[in-house]
Amino acid sequence: MKSFIAERGVVAPMDRANVDTDLIIPKQFLKSIRRSGFGPHLFDELRYLDEGYPGQDCSKRPQNMEFALNLPRYQGASILLARENFGCGSSREHAPWALEDQGFRCIIAPSFADIFYNNCFKNGILPIVLGADVVDSLFRELYAAEGYKLKVDLEAQQVTTPSGDVYGFEVDEFRRHCLLKGLDDIGLTLEDAAMIRAYEQTARERSPWLFDVIK
Repeated sequence: MKSFIAERGVVAPMDRANVDTDLIIPKQFLKSIRRSGFGPHLFDELRYLDEGYPGQDCSKRPQNMEFALNLPRYQGASILLARENFGCGSSREHAPWALEDQGFRCIIAPSFADIFYNNCFKNGILPIVLGADVVDSLFRELYAAEGYKLKVDLEAQQVTTPSGDVYGFEVDEFRRHCLLKGLDDIGLTLEDAAMIRAYEQTARERSPWLFDVIK
């Protein structure tokens, strides 16, 4: 998992409340568990004018040019600005996989669905909760300025606007540590690899019959 220390990037809008995981990545794309390749199908039903299916060449599909991610001003965005209850619906982990594969490192919203919020941290995405009034202000600034960028600093736990306004945010210290170090569940386990190997060696010496190959 990629670490997250700070990100200064273009911001793209998702200006609707209650965006669920089926809208983020529709159900027909859930057959794969590779964690990669989902980016082109992010917000598939909003992004394209035809019906999406796995294995398509999305570069040849008709795009909905009223959808923000298709507009030139938001190309290369790494920060998504959203409304309340983002990521509601089912618990599919494919949703943060698709966002990360598209290049988003951070999502800012007034609130998130709990499971989606937890899944973001496990996949290198920083979900930030800011007040609805602050999010309203950021949307106004975003729409008014093409190429609008924010600086997100996880170490300082601050979001800084182009005009210099600074908004603090809270992140659980354990989750903050894992993101700063790029540690997912497997990475956390591997931090204790030496202790695990020592335990296995001790167990092998005490109970060698448990490790015999069954013939």
